[in-house]
Amino acid sequence: MQTIRGRLTAWYASAVALTLAAFAGILYLERRSASYQELDQRVRTEADQTSGILSEIYGSGGLLLQRSATGGMELIPQVAATLEPVPGFLIITAADSTGVLFVSADVRAAGFPVLQQLQELARTDTANRSVRTARLAPDGPTIRYVVRPAAGGPRFGAVLAAADVGPTELGVQEFLTPIALVFPFSLLVAWLLGSWIARRALEPVDQIITEVEEISDGRSLHRRLAQPMVRDEFGRLAETLNDMMGRLERSFVALRRFTADASHELKTPLTVLRAGVERAVTTPNLPQETLVVLEETLQEVNRMTELVDALLTLARADEGRAPLARETVDLRGLVHEVQETGELLAEPGEVRIEVEVPAEPVMLAVDRTRMRQLVLNLLTNAVKYTPAGGRVRITLAQEAHRVTLVVSDSGIGIAPGDLPHIFDRFYRADIARTRTGERAGAGLGLAICRWIAEAHGGTIEVQSRPGRGTTFTVTLPRDAT
Repeated sequence: MQTIRGRLTAWYASAVALTLAAFAGILYLERRSASYQELDQRVRTEADQTSGILSEIYGSGGLLLQRSATGGMELIPQVAATLEPVPGFLIITAADSTGVLFVSADVRAAGFPVLQQLQELARTDTANRSVRTARLAPDGPTIRYVVRPAAGGPRFGAVLAAADVGPTELGVQEFLTPIALVFPFSLLVAWLLGSWIARRALEPVDQIITEVEEISDGRSLHRRLAQPMVRDEFGRLAETLNDMMGRLERSFVALRRFTADASHELKTPLTVLRAGVERAVTTPNLPQETLVVLEETLQEVNRMTELVDALLTLARADEGRAPLARETVDLRGLVHEVQETGELLAEPGEVRIEVEVPAEPVMLAVDRTRMRQLVLNLLTNAVKYTPAGGRVRITLAQEAHRVTLVVSDSGIGIAPGDLPHIFDRFYRADIARTRTGERAGAGLGLAICRWIAEAHGGTIEVQSRPGRGTTFTVTLPRDAT
């Protein structure tokens, strides 16, 4: 089970199943014990009553025995008829244990081997007054029996009363049948009920997860979770998460404010510094060493200026102060415009720029400046990471509900470990992977590209394999507002 809801359901159903099994087991044992007690009481009563009848007749001077047809002794018919209705196995042995004075109908039906075994039990267990268990052979039933002295005079030995335990066991097993039939249905009901209880119990957690997912984009930290009226565990969880998001919001606001303020404050001194270096470069009769240093300084100043502009752009975007100036633009013209700039960048490395656009206009309401920045950033990256003699291709396509811009190259590609992070701010792959080995950028270009695409309601994706080039795909909806 991969979810808490599934585990709770399984635990609840298991608990119910174990409870039902334990309940059925206890009922079975109790029913079996009660049935055996009832059976034992019956054989005791039969033995005691039989002995009492013989004692009463003997005490009153009545006749008990007569000569049988085989020459032995047996109960007179009147007494035998009184004992005949007794259920189960009943025998009365003679005092010398060599003969039997009475045999019930069940014993006669069981046959002579059973009679012999019962006679032996009556002889050996006369001194034991408890109810005992024996198995009648061969392949006979299991019986519960008791032996009592036959109080009918000196010719009487013992009375043995016994009953087959088969009907008792069958009755107990029949008791388990309805339980076995009800058990699967009860388990199904327990599973459904457990699933419903788990779903209801964890519904606040699902709501919290949904709201946190909507808030965790970093731009909605001002929102808070709805706190339930009941101060239970979920209420405390929501309160704790709200406190945490409050601290995160304050940290994010302070960081964005610092980034925006620092970027804004750096723009003026960088502009003054660049102007001063540019004037110094144009000074006549400068030594070559000084000129080289000034040109390197100017390059660094320009790079710092671009970094500050990128930081300011992202900081304003995070604060929602970078609105798009949308206008309906034919993206074909924008792509061709970027192509001209890209060819100038690609000329030193002999990288070929190819453009494929539809014959019909591709009209879309976008911020022209931002969209040009997106395409130029992707093209610049492609040229930088494509070896000499390679190819960079820009493809523009349109469908009924979207426009797709693809920038692909035949460059060195991106390592699988870098792919999940290339849109992160300040993330830079190995500098040695650039075509020229020049100093890599600050790692903000692709972050800006993602912001521009998402600000237009679109997406940007990347596919790459080391040594086989990289493909960036920007998808923009036509109905974005």
